[in-house]
Amino acid sequence: MAFESINPATGQLIASYSELTSEELRAVLEQSPAAFDAWRNTAMDRRIEICRAVADLLRQRREALSVLMADEMGKPVREGRAEVDKCAWVCEYYADEGPSFLTPEPIPTEFAQSYVVFEPLGPLLAIMPWNFPLWQVFRCTVPAVVAGNIVLLKHAPNVTGCALAIAEVLKDAGLPENVFRVLLISHRQAEAVLRHRAVRAVTLTGSTRAGRAVGKVAGEELKKAVFELGGSDPYVVLHDADLDQAVEACAVSRLINSGQSCIAAKRFVVVRSRYDEFERRLVDRMAATQVGDPHDANSTVGPLARGDLRDTLHQQVQRSVALGARVLLGGVVPDGPGTFYPPTVLSHVGPGMPAYDEELFGPVAALIPADDEKHALNIANDSAYGLGSAVFSADVRRAGQIAERELRAGSCFVNAFVRSDPRLPFGGIKDSGYGRELSHFGIREFVNIKTIVVV
Repeated sequence: MAFESINPATGQLIASYSELTSEELRAVLEQSPAAFDAWRNTAMDRRIEICRAVADLLRQRREALSVLMADEMGKPVREGRAEVDKCAWVCEYYADEGPSFLTPEPIPTEFAQSYVVFEPLGPLLAIMPWNFPLWQVFRCTVPAVVAGNIVLLKHAPNVTGCALAIAEVLKDAGLPENVFRVLLISHRQAEAVLRHRAVRAVTLTGSTRAGRAVGKVAGEELKKAVFELGGSDPYVVLHDADLDQAVEACAVSRLINSGQSCIAAKRFVVVRSRYDEFERRLVDRMAATQVGDPHDANSTVGPLARGDLRDTLHQQVQRSVALGARVLLGGVVPDGPGTFYPPTVLSHVGPGMPAYDEELFGPVAALIPADDEKHALNIANDSAYGLGSAVFSADVRRAGQIAERELRAGSCFVNAFVRSDPRLPFGGIKDSGYGRELSHFGIREFVNIKTIVVV
C-alpha cells in the first residue's frame, strides 16, 4: 500500500510513500525496549540540550516547513510560520520547566522518608491528525521525550512529508534515531502496534469515532491513553458584550486553519437583544476574508485538506438548510481546481441540525439565538462535546464565574478565543476526550507516579 500526499489547492500529487512491511514494523518494535532503556538513562541535561537545539532548528527551517504544510494540507503560509514558532516555544518551555515538573516530591508522613518520583512509562504510540501537522506532534512528543519516554508516530497519511520533516529536525538536533520513529502504517497495523508488549501507552488527537476505536484496544490491553477528540465549541455573547471585540474573536477562531480546528469556535450563541447586530457584523467580517492560494501572503483561508472533507462539510450544511437553517453567506462549492470552501454563515440553527449537533470541520459559523443568559448557557452545554468554550461580557467578574462554574468544557476563555498554550493544560471532557496535554499536567500523563517509603 502507498500513502499519497496530494496538494489540496491544485489536486496534484506531491509524493507517494510505501507502507512499512510487517517485518520492518516488527523490527522497529523489537528495538523499542532497548531504545527506551538507553534514553531513560540519558542525563536530563542532555535531553534539555537537545530540546533547545530542536527549537533553534525549527526557527531556522520555518519557511521550508510552512511551505511544506501549505503544499500538503493547504494551511496558509503565514499561519504555518506561526505554527512552527509555537513548536519551538513548546520545546523551550519544557527545556525550562520540565526538570522541575519531574523533581521528586516529598510527602510528610510518620515514616523516615516518603516521597513520589516520576518515571517514564516506555514506548508511546502517538496517532496524530493532519490539521496541525507539526504542532500536534510536538505538543505530545516534547513532554514525553523530556520525561524519558520514546515516541512511535503514526501520522495522517496525507501529511507524511511533514512527519518525515519532523523526524529530520529531531535527528539533526541530536535526538537518537530510535527515540522518535515515524511509522508509515495502516490503521490495522496501528492496532497491532498498540497491542504489542513493548508499547505502554497511546495518545491520539482525532475524531470521536477514532477515539472510541483506539480506546477500546487500549482498554483491552490496559494501557494508558490520552485522547484529544472533536469539538463543537460554543461562544456565548451576552447582552453587555463589546461586539467589536466579540465579532473579531469569533471570526478569527472560526476561520483559523481554514476552519479545520477541533478547538475553533463552531456555535455562536447570542442573546436576542444583540443577535441582529452580531449577525450583521459577523457576516460582514466573514465576507471580507480572502480565500485563495495558501502561498499567497494575502490569503487567510486556504483549501480544505481533502476532497472527502469538503464533501462531508457541504453535506452537513445542506442537511442543516433542509431542516430550516438559512444561509446568510457562502454555502456553495466553488468551481475550479482545489478543495476550497467559502466562509459560510448559517442562521436559525437549532437542535437536530448537523450545524447544531455535529462538528463542522471547515469555515462554517452556526448562529443560535438565546432568550437570555440562562437560555444561552443551556444551549452552550447542549452538546456531546466539551473541548473549549468562550463567553463575552463587559462584566468580567460575572463572565469569569460563568467560565468557571457554568460552561462545561476543558477550556473556557473570557472575551477571547480559545487557544492552546504550553503553560496551560489542554484537553476536553465528554465526547471530546480525556487526559491533558501541556503544562505540568501533560508531562505527568505518561509517567509512573511512584511512591517511595523508607521506614
